[in-house]
Amino acid sequence: MIPFSDEELINPVKVVIDKVRPSLALDGGDIDFVTVKNGAVYVQLKGACVGCGSSGNTLKYGVERQLRMDIHPEITVINVPIGMENDIDNL
Repeated sequence: MIPFSDEELINPVKVVIDKVRPSLALDGGDIDFVTVKNGAVYVQLKGACVGCGSSGNTLKYGVERQLRMDIHPEITVINVPIGMENDIDNL
């Protein structure tokens, strides 16, 4: 169990996302923070990351790994497809 509230996680998560953003930009991609809900971090991959076959690995071994190292080892990351930002409960 993550010992932080969703609200407490927002700012540290944003810092980590800004930390990994340059790596994605090297390949023409980008990432936006959407929200934190029940300890899960919701992000949206953009640019070249959309539809890329490696986007799952990018989330798991890039973004999620960094969040787990910097914040807490139980954090998970979920990509929000474009157009689904208002329907997170159904992801």
